[in-house]
Amino acid sequence: MYFGDWLSRWATYTPEKIAVVDAQTDRRLSYREFNWRADQLAGALRQHHGVGKGDRVAVLAHNCVETLELFFAVSKLGAIMVPVNHRLAANEVQFILGDCAPKVLFYGAEFEPLVRQLSNDLDIAAVIAFAGGYEPLLASHAGGVPAPAEIGLEDPCLILYTSGTTGAPKGAILTHGTITWNAVNTQVGWDLRSDDVTLTHTPFFHTGGLNVLTTPLLHRGGTIVLMKGFDAPKSLELIARERCTVVFAVPTMFHMMMEADGFETADLSSVRFFISGGAPCPVSLIEAYARRGLTFKQGYGLTEAGPNCFTLDGRDAVRKAGSVGFPNMHVDVRVVDDNGVDVPAGAVGELLIRGPHVFPGYYKNPQATSAALSDGWLHTGDLVRRDEEGYFFIVDRKKDMIISGGENIYPAELEKILAGHPAIAEAAVIGVPHPKWGEVGRAVVALRSEGLMTDEDVIAYLGERVARYKLPKSVVFVAELPRNATGKVVKADLRAKFGQASVAAR
Repeated sequence: MYFGDWLSRWATYTPEKIAVVDAQTDRRLSYREFNWRADQLAGALRQHHGVGKGDRVAVLAHNCVETLELFFAVSKLGAIMVPVNHRLAANEVQFILGDCAPKVLFYGAEFEPLVRQLSNDLDIAAVIAFAGGYEPLLASHAGGVPAPAEIGLEDPCLILYTSGTTGAPKGAILTHGTITWNAVNTQVGWDLRSDDVTLTHTPFFHTGGLNVLTTPLLHRGGTIVLMKGFDAPKSLELIARERCTVVFAVPTMFHMMMEADGFETADLSSVRFFISGGAPCPVSLIEAYARRGLTFKQGYGLTEAGPNCFTLDGRDAVRKAGSVGFPNMHVDVRVVDDNGVDVPAGAVGELLIRGPHVFPGYYKNPQATSAALSDGWLHTGDLVRRDEEGYFFIVDRKKDMIISGGENIYPAELEKILAGHPAIAEAAVIGVPHPKWGEVGRAVVALRSEGLMTDEDVIAYLGERVARYKLPKSVVFVAELPRNATGKVVKADLRAKFGQASVAAR
C-alpha cells in the first residue's frame, strides 16, 4: 500500500472520523472529505497539467490544509511533493526550485511577491495560488477518481531539502516505503493510537512538521490539529480545547510555552506525552515539565532516517533525563570510532543507522549520497554513547567536537548546562585555535538582559558542573545567536565571526 492510498483506506474504515482540524478557521475535515478532495485534486492535476509519475510538484506556503491535500493528491499520481522553505532568501528558494524543476508550483498569498520576483527566472509550466486558483482547480475535475499509478514502496514520494548549514541545500529523497516504515516505527515505539490527537505547528518544509507525528498519525487514523505556525499561548489553548494527546516541538518552542502566561494553569491533562527533537534538550526543561506532572521525553531523528529512530518509555523520562532511549523496532544501529570499529558501552562514537526507514539518497547528488551511505549504513555525523543499561544519549555533532590537548570536548554538553542558568537566554560553544592546546572552547552567550553576568560568572557556573579541561577559555556576549531558516544555530557563522583569534592560556 503506497502513501496516497492511506486516505482511501481510512475513508472506508472510519469515513466520518475527523482527520484534520484547521486551527485558523476551525474547519474540520473528515477522512471521507479529505480523501475525496485529494482524489479531485489528483484528477485535476493529471487532466489539466499532465502531472504523472516522477514529476515534482512544489509548494511555498505556511502550514495549511491545502498542503496536506496536495501531498496526498500528488502521491496518488506517483508524483513527488517538494515543500519549499519559505524562510529562505530569494536566491536560496530559486536554487531549490531550479534543482528540483517542478512541473507545478503552488503558493500561499503571503509569497506572491517572491513568486512574481522568481517567475522570470524559472521554467515552471503552472504556478497556482492557494488563494483564488486552488479551489477552482479542484472543482474543475469531473472525471471521477483517476486510475491509480503503478507505484511501489521504492518509488520517491517526497523531497525535503536540508537546511544547508554547510553549503547548498541537499534534497533528501523519501520514498513511499521510507515514509510508511517511519510511520510503523513511530506507532510501535511510541504506542500511537487511532484516538490520538496531535498539534502540528512545526513547518511542513521540515521533517518535524510532516514526519514526526503528522504522517504517522494519519497512517494510524488519528487527528491532526494544524496551526499556520507556532504561537506559544495559542498552542496551550489548542492543546486544552482539542484535547491533544501527543505533542511534538523543538526545545525552544517548549521553553516559550513554559514561559507563556497561563502555562501553570493550562489544562494539559489530555496529553499522554510531550516529545522534543530537532536540537539538544536541556535537562532543566524536562524537569520543569515533570514538575507539572507531565511526561516529557527527548527524541532523536534526522530527515534522512524517518526521522523517528529511538523510543524512551515515559516511565524513564525523569530517571533517564537526556536519553533518547532505545532504537525503534525496525531500526538497526551501530556506534563506531573513526576507523569504523564498534565501541564499547560508555564510549563515544558516531551513530550509524540501517533499516527500511532510511532514505535512498539525495536528489541529483551522488557525491553527497555516497558520503552519507556506506555498505547499507547511514552515517549520521552524530556522536552518541550508551550507558551501562543500554540507553542511548546524544553527545554532539561530530563536526562540532573540540579536541583540546588530546581531550575531546563536546559543546552540546556545555550548552545544555548553560541553558539551565536563569540569566542566559541561549548559548553556543565553538572551538578556537590555541598555541599550547591546539584548540580550546569559546562560549558565545546571549543574556536575557545586558549585564546580568560577566565572563567570569559564566565560566564559574560551568566550573561547578564539569571537569576543568572542558571549560571554555573565553566568553563572548551577543544579542542573539544566528539561526538558519529551521531555527538551528548556525555555528559556521559563529566560527567565522568569533573563532579565528587565538586566546591566551588561563
